[in-house]
Amino acid sequence: MEVKEEDEAEDGGEEPEILESEKMLAEEPFDLDELLPVIGEFGRYQKLLLWLICLPACIPCGFCAFNQLFMTDVPEEYWCRVPELANFTAEERKLYSIPLVEHDGVESYSKCSRYAVDWKEILNYSDASGEPLAPNSSWPTEPCREGWEYNTTVVQSSIVIDFNLVCDYDIYPTLGLVALNTGGPVGVYLFGLLNDRLGRRISYFSCLATLLVGSFITAASSSFWMWAFSRVIVGLTIPAVYQIPFIIALELVGPNYRSFVTVMTCTFYTFGIMMLAGVTYLIRDWVLLTLYTSVPFLLYFLYLLVMPESPRWLLMKGKLEQALLILEKMARVNGKQLPDSFRKRLQQRVLAEKSRTTKRTEATIGAFDLCKTPNMRLKTILITLNWFANETVYLGLSYYGPSLGENQYLSFFLSSLVEIPSYIICWIIMDRWGRRWPMCLLMILSGISCIVTVVLSEDAVTETLILYLLSKSMISASFLIIYPFAGELYPTQVRGVGIGTSSYIGGLGLIVIPFITYLGKENLRLPLVIMGCVSVLGGFTGLRLPETLHHRLPQTLEEGELFGQDWTFDECFRCIPSKKSPTSSYENLSHDPSDAALELNAGVPINAGPLATGSGSCSTERTPLELARIRRQSMKRLVRQASTMDTQKTKDGAMQLTYWF
Repeated sequence: MEVKEEDEAEDGGEEPEILESEKMLAEEPFDLDELLPVIGEFGRYQKLLLWLICLPACIPCGFCAFNQLFMTDVPEEYWCRVPELANFTAEERKLYSIPLVEHDGVESYSKCSRYAVDWKEILNYSDASGEPLAPNSSWPTEPCREGWEYNTTVVQSSIVIDFNLVCDYDIYPTLGLVALNTGGPVGVYLFGLLNDRLGRRISYFSCLATLLVGSFITAASSSFWMWAFSRVIVGLTIPAVYQIPFIIALELVGPNYRSFVTVMTCTFYTFGIMMLAGVTYLIRDWVLLTLYTSVPFLLYFLYLLVMPESPRWLLMKGKLEQALLILEKMARVNGKQLPDSFRKRLQQRVLAEKSRTTKRTEATIGAFDLCKTPNMRLKTILITLNWFANETVYLGLSYYGPSLGENQYLSFFLSSLVEIPSYIICWIIMDRWGRRWPMCLLMILSGISCIVTVVLSEDAVTETLILYLLSKSMISASFLIIYPFAGELYPTQVRGVGIGTSSYIGGLGLIVIPFITYLGKENLRLPLVIMGCVSVLGGFTGLRLPETLHHRLPQTLEEGELFGQDWTFDECFRCIPSKKSPTSSYENLSHDPSDAALELNAGVPINAGPLATGSGSCSTERTPLELARIRRQSMKRLVRQASTMDTQKTKDGAMQLTYWF
């Protein structure tokens, strides 16, 4: 009798424990990463989606971000227009109406002034006297009042010709680039809101529609200001138009394949720029160029029939049925089966959310929290400075490519081509030599390659181009490293806020860089020297950051403050970081001896907790999904060292847009 009462007491003690466990399970946000290994992390479904939809969807960004460079081509030769001399040949018009000016010891016709005389009176006098018309260098001069004439042998069409953007107006094309880059941060914010509230599909197709509308307005522009306004509209979609399919791909593949997806996204983006070089070579009319680089993307609206919504976003929004349909299809195409335990868990979560009377409150962490302690403040400043240097120099060199070499189309093509091997090489070395030294060394060498062009002679066109290509290749590799490096330096608690802050502030350099490239009109190598100095400065300051390879990564702001606090100057000279992590890829952050019993990497069955301990003799084996959940719960106190690249996330695990090319 006593034994029976004792058993009942034990059962009564277990029931609240089981209920509490179920309550915690229902309240815990579901992470799709624990299901993907069961239904396929990178199966046939993800491969078809990646190769046929997500990667091709990145191409419009490269097309519309750089086609503007070829809309603003400036003819080599132009001069003031004199309507009264329209019946003369071009050479005669220049001879009679344009004064000669000396530049570097060579005389040539002035591009921005003409003789200020009454041509009707001079022509009448010439006809009456029978004397040939001849210019007089003593005549007064004036600026071009009635527009310009252009030699269209090489540059056949551009907004510079149509809107007369030369001489006092030659900075206007630069303002057009500023307009394009100004729209970027605004667009990332707006489409980011749309992305989080209405889903990835609606956000992507809205972004694509905005891009096409802006391009059509560009083609129909009848004045510079209308054209500049259209570039702001196009700029709203850059880089959002390629980040949204990038996020869809990241959310559908497992963590082990996100590095591959990131590199392939960068590669397809680069392929798009290389294709643009061919299109611009064949299409020399700027209006047709605008249409040829936008109208074909109307076909992308066919993706409405096949592009799925992100199941991760659907789960975050509580749209259970739609998420299940997509996940069931994914499992079926991958030759897997969706576990019943997954459906049960989702139903528990939905029921728990519906029955909840009070909303869960979580502490909000903002950008200012990154600067409250000295070490985190220093690291935040250095990360942001390096992001600024990488993004500014990368895009500045991309803009400057057509200005170098003897053929602007070939130079632009080569400047894109050199990026592809750099992606592959940097991804290999960063897992061997760490993040800090490869990034800083590449930035310093990239900057030096730019700076040494100043010692070359004006005739060294090929040598300048080679140094430029080396610099572009190295800064592309460095720019690829800064993203995972920043993600590892920022603690897990503030990673999204940190990456978002650094990328937005770093993106401000894109508004400044067109003015730096504009300086090349007077001195071809001056922009290269300026960008080289920025790159070298960023590279040297980056050496102050702590290495993250083989180190336990911080999860909280407190751990972030401690991480790298013991930095010494000697670390600047340590190229290959020493291994400090244990053999396992996971490290215990709680230092609780009881956690040592968790064999995360062992493929042994795990007993069923309280239900198994009741009798002490029977145990049940967990399903793969339950096993993954148990591991995930224990991993809340653990961190993994891996060179996978993510984007910033919400607290529910849904990925967000970042201002990153």
